[in-house]
Amino acid sequence: MNIKSNFVKVTAAAALTLTGVATVSAVKPESTTAKVQAATTTKVKINYVPGYGINIWDNYNGGHFTGQRAQHGTTWNVLDQKTDKKGRVWYQVGQNQWIMAQYTTPAGNTVTKNTTTQATATAAKPKKAKKSVQATGDVSAIVTLAEAQLGKNYVWGGTGANGFDCSGLTSYVYSKAAGVNIGRTTYDQVKQGTSVSMKNLQPGDLLFWGSASAPYHVGIYVGNNQYIHAATPGQGVIKQSLSGYFYPSAAKRILN
Repeated sequence: MNIKSNFVKVTAAAALTLTGVATVSAVKPESTTAKVQAATTTKVKINYVPGYGINIWDNYNGGHFTGQRAQHGTTWNVLDQKTDKKGRVWYQVGQNQWIMAQYTTPAGNTVTKNTTTQATATAAKPKKAKKSVQATGDVSAIVTLAEAQLGKNYVWGGTGANGFDCSGLTSYVYSKAAGVNIGRTTYDQVKQGTSVSMKNLQPGDLLFWGSASAPYHVGIYVGNNQYIHAATPGQGVIKQSLSGYFYPSAAKRILN
């Protein structure tokens, strides 16, 4: 009888450990799912930026960052699905572990290769944007042209013809709307203009995510606590509100 009981316990434990197939720093599959009662067979793949991961939160409504991330390209079992007060969909991937659904795709789908735009550096270094380039009309044109790109596809290396990647969008908008060359990559663009506080943003400012010297993502602030960016292959060019879940690390003002 004891042998049978132990066998059942071991079998159940083994089944639970299979649910946490992705790797996150300090997260083991056993700890991810051992106390979750009902597992489903729905699987999602993290569709973010290669080399980076999305935050794992302890709750889908006003939760706190756990200090752990689900890496791009990894696959997770969805144990539950909830919608928060802002209408955003969240997936539960473990006990007190939630991720935002917008950064995932069904695991059966092929994830389009997505990478930071620093890999496509131009042959010549761009000239730093002149601080004297400034006019209210330019700022208005920046916002108007950025909004005109909403709904277009995310295309790795894209600069406008068939779609954009993040820095391709910002480069296109500044070039066409203001006649300013801010460079092609996030590495180039973060060197342009002047740094501004996140509390002092103005329409047209560039927002960056990642380190100050080597950001991996960029968008355009358009006012009202919102920004436009080429987000992911699954989202394309979208407008979003600034949020603590995905908050910029730096901002630059190109048109002074």
